[in-house]
Amino acid sequence: QKPEKKEEEKKTAPPPPKTAVKSTDKGGPKTMKKAPLGKAKEKAFAAKKKVVKGRFGTRTRKIRTTVHFRRPQTLKLKRNPKYPSRSAPRSPRFDQYSIIKHPLTTESAMKKIEDNNTLVFIVHKRANKLQIKGAIKKMYNIDAQKVNTLIRPDGEKKAYVRLAA
Repeated sequence: QKPEKKEEEKKTAPPPPKTAVKSTDKGGPKTMKKAPLGKAKEKAFAAKKKVVKGRFGTRTRKIRTTVHFRRPQTLKLKRNPKYPSRSAPRSPRFDQYSIIKHPLTTESAMKKIEDNNTLVFIVHKRANKLQIKGAIKKMYNIDAQKVNTLIRPDGEKKAYVRLAA
């Protein structure tokens, strides 16, 4: 009777599948994780790693191309002053007020204004024609067509400013 039962059991139970079925859902077969090591085991593993690696590794050395030693270039920082080196900022040498000293109001200057549409000014001796033209534009908000200059015998510079008609 016993051998008959074993044969019946073999026939009823299906053979287990040899290929594992992969599933995309999270509930499927999980990948193997390393078992957490104990503290002593962890220490021993770290020591083993050090022994296997060795004390002296390979080191790379810089290739020298010349026999002369040059000091390396150091970091050059920008200046970061705690206070200004000058107490007040420098004012520009030529602003419109220092270029034009005063208008000339002589008879001949008045005649120039009436006949030739030309203003006459006494200006700074070092001012050039472009600077005079710019100063007239800034101060009086008028466009000058051209500027003629001359230095008077007393050393002052006179500017004839022709106004754009």
